Amino acid sequence: MESRQPDESRAGIPDSGGVTGVETGPAEPPAGPRPALGIAGLSPLSRIIVALAIAVLVALVTVQLGAGFLHVAPANTLSKKHDETIDRIVFPEFEQNWRLFAPNPLQTNIHVEVRAQLQMPDGGTEETGWVDLTAMDHENIRGNPAPSHTVQNELRRGWDYWTDTHDEDNRAISDRADLAEDYVKRIVMRRLGPVLNEGRVEKIQLRQTSRRIAPPPWSDEQWDIAPVHRELPWWIVTGGDLMESDREVWEESAQ
Repeated sequence: MESRQPDESRAGIPDSGGVTGVETGPAEPPAGPRPALGIAGLSPLSRIIVALAIAVLVALVTVQLGAGFLHVAPANTLSKKHDETIDRIVFPEFEQNWRLFAPNPLQTNIHVEVRAQLQMPDGGTEETGWVDLTAMDHENIRGNPAPSHTVQNELRRGWDYWTDTHDEDNRAISDRADLAEDYVKRIVMRRLGPVLNEGRVEKIQLRQTSRRIAPPPWSDEQWDIAPVHRELPWWIVTGGDLMESDREVWEESAQ
């Protein structure tokens, strides 16, 4: 009688008792707690940092929304008391007004123009023609799907700042009048540069040109649409009105 030797290739595999067709599934993962997901999976220090970041973000959003609400809301005790703080938060990036939705929206186009008095290399002086700075901004905006805030509002808001601090005779009516003048001068000199037509810019003069928009054909209203000019006095340009790189060119041109 022939004896059977055990199959070494099946060593360690239990005998199925002659039953065929039994499939063995994949091994189940070992039992134990699953790792925590999200914030719960962070270390205690990381949780504290995330909580502080969320708290700071919520505080900033709350302050911003509160300032915006007080800015557009009717004047009240709180807005009057913190008027300067609210303005610093809102202006100029988050300015809001109701002019677009007013019963009678703004109907005047205002352009800011400038001309310069130049000191020429031969010692003489020349005066440039008027340069429409607002038209330059319009050209930079037109066709641009995402114009910068500076291009859209820097000159316009600077000019509004100046007119708000001066009366119709260009006399100061605010403690910030000098600051407004310096601000506008620096905006303009950044556009002009220190030298024009080989001449050193010594003085600049600004003017406002206002044109009322013509009424639509179906309206019975009639008004004059001729341009109205408001000229400012000549301003002397100093090194403080120029950027550092322009200041060096400006000072060298005087030698």
